Amino acid sequence: MGSWLSKQLEPTSPHLTYLVLSVFLLAYAVFSDSIRNRLHLSEPPLATAVGILLGPRVLGVIDPASWGWSDTITQEAARVVVSLQVFSVGVDLPKAYFSRHWSSVGMMIVPVMTYSWLVTAGFVYAILKTEWATALIISACLAPTDPVLAAAVLQGSRFSGRVPRRLRHLLSAESGCNDGTSFPFLYAGLLMFMGKSTGGIVKDWFLRTILWQCVLGLLVGLVLGHLANRALRIAERRKWIDPASFLSFYLLLALLSVGVGASLGLDDFLVAFGAGTGFAWDGWFANKTKETHLADILDLLLNSSTFVYFGAIIPWSQFVPGEFTPDITLGRLIGLLVLVLLFRRLPIVLLLKPLIPDIRTYREALFCGHFGPMGLGGLFLVIEARAQLETGKSIPLPYPPEHHPYKKQIETLWPVVCFILLGSIFIHGCSVAGISVASHFQRHKHERAPLLAGEDEGLTGMVHEGGGGESEPSVSGDEDVSLSKPRSST
Repeated sequence: MGSWLSKQLEPTSPHLTYLVLSVFLLAYAVFSDSIRNRLHLSEPPLATAVGILLGPRVLGVIDPASWGWSDTITQEAARVVVSLQVFSVGVDLPKAYFSRHWSSVGMMIVPVMTYSWLVTAGFVYAILKTEWATALIISACLAPTDPVLAAAVLQGSRFSGRVPRRLRHLLSAESGCNDGTSFPFLYAGLLMFMGKSTGGIVKDWFLRTILWQCVLGLLVGLVLGHLANRALRIAERRKWIDPASFLSFYLLLALLSVGVGASLGLDDFLVAFGAGTGFAWDGWFANKTKETHLADILDLLLNSSTFVYFGAIIPWSQFVPGEFTPDITLGRLIGLLVLVLLFRRLPIVLLLKPLIPDIRTYREALFCGHFGPMGLGGLFLVIEARAQLETGKSIPLPYPPEHHPYKKQIETLWPVVCFILLGSIFIHGCSVAGISVASHFQRHKHERAPLLAGEDEGLTGMVHEGGGGESEPSVSGDEDVSLSKPRSST
C-alpha cells in the first residue's frame, strides 16, 4: 500500500508551488479586510515573507533556480507586472489629471528624482567603494518609486481614506511616471562603460534614451490609448462587444502596450503609462468599470505572486564579501539602507515643498518624502543594467557569465539592489501600521478609537478638503470635483 501510494504522489517543486501559493492567496483573500484595515498591512511584505519562508534559504519548497528559471524570466515577469500597474495608474487617475497638476508631478519627477539618483550614488560610491559609473547605475535602479507598493498602500484601505486624495493622486502619478523616466538615469551610467568620448556619450544618451525610448515611447502610448478608446466606444455603441470582452479589453490593451514598447525598443513603462492615460483621459472607461475592481484583482493575483517569487530568489549568499565584491558586507548594506531611506527623498521634498502646489503643509511633505517605496521596478532595471553590461542589448544572458570584462560590476549590481529593495518592501510596506499606531496615541484618551489604530479621520497636519480630502474625483470617470474650502485636520 505504501509503495503504491508513493508512486501516485508527485510533490515536485512546481506542483508544491501551485499548492502553497494558492493557499496563501486564498488565506489572504479570506482575511484581506482585517489585514488591510485592522493590522494595516499590505500584500507585498506578506508575500515577500512567504517567498522567503518557502524559498531555498528556509523550507526549500519554492526554488525557481531548480526549474531552470533565469534572468530572462525575472526580467519579463517584472516587465509585465510593472507595466500593468503603471497602465492601471494611468487609467485610475482623475480625468485630464495632468492638465491641472503637471507642475506638482513635474517637480516630483525632475528635481526630486535627480537628487535621489545623485545622493544615492554618493552613498553607494562611499560605502561600497564602487566606481562612480557603477554607483550611478545602482542608484538609477533605486530612484523610482514602485507603483505596485504604492498602489497597495494608497488604494482600497482605511488608511488611504485618511490621506488627502490630492496626495494619493500625486504619489500615484509619480509612481506611474518615474519607472519610465528612470531610464535616462540608468543609461547615463551604462554609457560610461561603452568606451565612447564625452560627446559620443551625450549624443547617444540624448538620441537613444531621451528621444527614442522616452519621448517617442510616451507619444506612442498616448496615441495607442486614444485609438483604443475610440475603437472601444464604437464597438460598445454598436453593440459589437459583450460585457466580458469589454472588461478584458483593459488587460489586453495593457499587454499590447508592453508588446509594442518591448518590440520597438521603447521605454516599456512610459508606453504602458501613456496608453493608460490616453485610454482613460476622458473618464469614459473608468466610469463604466469603476465598480468592477479590475486593478484589485490584478493586484491579488499577479503582484502578490511576483513578490513571492522575489522572496524566493533573494541572493542571501551574496550579502557577504566575494571574489569580485570584497567590499560588500552585511553591515555596509544595512548602513546603506538606512542612509538611502533617510536621505533619498526626505530632504529634497521638504526643501521643495513651497514649489509643489499639491503639498500644502510640511507634514504632507514629510509623508510624501518618506513614502517613496522601491520594488519591482528596481528589479526590472537591475536586470536591464546587467543585460546591457553582458550583451550590449536589453536581452540578458540566462545567468551571469563566468568570465566577462565587467564581471565585477555585474556581480555588484544584483545583491546591492536586491538588499535595498528587500528593506524598502518591509519598511515602507509596514510603515502604514506604524503611522496608524502613532496617530492613535497622539490623541487624547477620550478621542481614541476603541480598536488600536482604528481611527478613520484624516491624518493630522494635513489639509483635508470637503472633510475627507476630496480635492479630486474618486475615479477618472467622476464629473464632480469638490471645490470646498480647505481645512486642516486637527
